[in-house]
Amino acid sequence: MARAGRIRGWGFERGWRALLALASAAMLAWAAASAAQDTPAIANAESSAPSPAAALQGAPLLAALRGGGYVVYFRHTATDFSRSDAGMRDYADCANQRLLSEQGRRDAREIGRSIRALGLPVAEALASPYCRTMEHARLMLPGVAARNEIREAQGGDYAGLKRLLAQPVAAGGNRWIVGHGIPFRAVAGPPHLAEGEAVVIRPGTTGWTVVARIAVADWPALAAQAR
Repeated sequence: MARAGRIRGWGFERGWRALLALASAAMLAWAAASAAQDTPAIANAESSAPSPAAALQGAPLLAALRGGGYVVYFRHTATDFSRSDAGMRDYADCANQRLLSEQGRRDAREIGRSIRALGLPVAEALASPYCRTMEHARLMLPGVAARNEIREAQGGDYAGLKRLLAQPVAAGGNRWIVGHGIPFRAVAGPPHLAEGEAVVIRPGTTGWTVVARIAVADWPALAAQAR
C-alpha cells in the first residue's frame, strides 16, 4: 500500500507539473498576442519617391545624414544575372545564388569610401542573409549583422522589414540596410530601386517618410558638397 501511495503521489505530482507547464505556455501565448495587438500596424508607403514636403538633396541631405537619425536602405549593387537562386540550399550556399558582379563589388567599395569620407555615422549595419547582400554590406561597412526580416516572411509578410524602416534611430547614428528591390517595392511602392540605389528614410513610430534617393553615380556629387 505504501508503494501504491508513492506511485499515486508521483502521478499526481507529474500531472500537476504538466498543468503548470500548460498554464505557463498559455500565459506566454496570451502575452505575445497582447503585445502584438498593442503594436500599431505599420502601413505601406504609397510611393518610394521622395515626399515633396520633406525631400532633401545636396548640402541639406548631407547635413541630415551627418546628424543621424535616418535609415538608409540599399538595393544591393550590380549582380551577375547569368546566375540565379533556384538551386540554393540555404543562405550560405553562395555557389547556387546570384552574386555581385565585379562592377557591383567596385561600386560597394566606392560607396563605403564615400560614407567614410563624408563622415556619415553608423548606428548599425544590417543586411539580408543572401550572399550578394552580405557581400555588398561588408564591402561598404564593418560590423554587418544578417537580419532575416529584410526578406519577406512566408506568405509575403513584410512586417519585419517595415519595423526596421519605421523604428526610430537615435541622433548621432544612422541605420544602414542592404536588401533587395522587390521587398522594398512591396512596402514602399514604385518607382523600383535600381541596383545599388539607396533611399534615405526618416523613420517614425508607425510609418516612415522617404526624403531622398541616391543612385550609385550620385555619391561623388554628394561628396563634392563637403568640400
